[in-house]
Amino acid sequence: MIPLRDANPTHGKPILTWILVMLNVAVFAYQYYLGQGLAGLEFILNYAFVPELFISDPGANLVSLFSSLFMHGGLMHLISNMIFLLVFGDNVEERVGRPLFLLFYLLGGAAASLAHTLFAGASLVPLVGASGAISAVLGAYIIFYPSQRVMTLIPPLFVPWLVLSIFVRVPRFFMLWLPAWLFIGYWAFLQLLEAGGSLHVSGDGTGVAWWAHVGGFLFGLFMGPTLARFRQAR
Repeated sequence: MIPLRDANPTHGKPILTWILVMLNVAVFAYQYYLGQGLAGLEFILNYAFVPELFISDPGANLVSLFSSLFMHGGLMHLISNMIFLLVFGDNVEERVGRPLFLLFYLLGGAAASLAHTLFAGASLVPLVGASGAISAVLGAYIIFYPSQRVMTLIPPLFVPWLVLSIFVRVPRFFMLWLPAWLFIGYWAFLQLLEAGGSLHVSGDGTGVAWWAHVGGFLFGLFMGPTLARFRQAR
């Protein structure tokens, strides 16, 4: 399921959310410019998060906890992350305030990478992407706005929709409004399901970092409301 927009207006411009999107796009463009040669490989090794290297020398690899949040493994990886950030980030930014939102975003991404490290500490596979930080945004959003509606695109390959199409005539693409608690709750359930399944799969840790998503989401659930209360107190 793909979120297109929500019915939750903001009372100001989500400047920081757009800056984060532009930074992600700019870094990806730079990665594309470097290509897959020696320069591109060196860039990834210097700024991507590698669990085993972080464990062996946390001080030397501390920057990668944050720099890796702006790198992506491909165009679709970038696009999907930026869609989620644009749909849900603006309201969370408004709720906690811009300075705290930046702190929340960066720390949420770092917490997600550390959660991944708990289950893949021996991995030398570079971890890149804004998914962990955006998972934290989703965790805060479901606490702040559980009843807000999200316009959701359900692709034709979505299995329940395919089953339904056997019995009734349905459009190839279907859009409907879902409450945020259902959309994000379903997303979170899938992440937890995949993360649990990954514990029984042997390998070198390649693929999606499911535990990073879970860790980021849990960070958002608890720290989002904490930062909002701190802002109100100030």
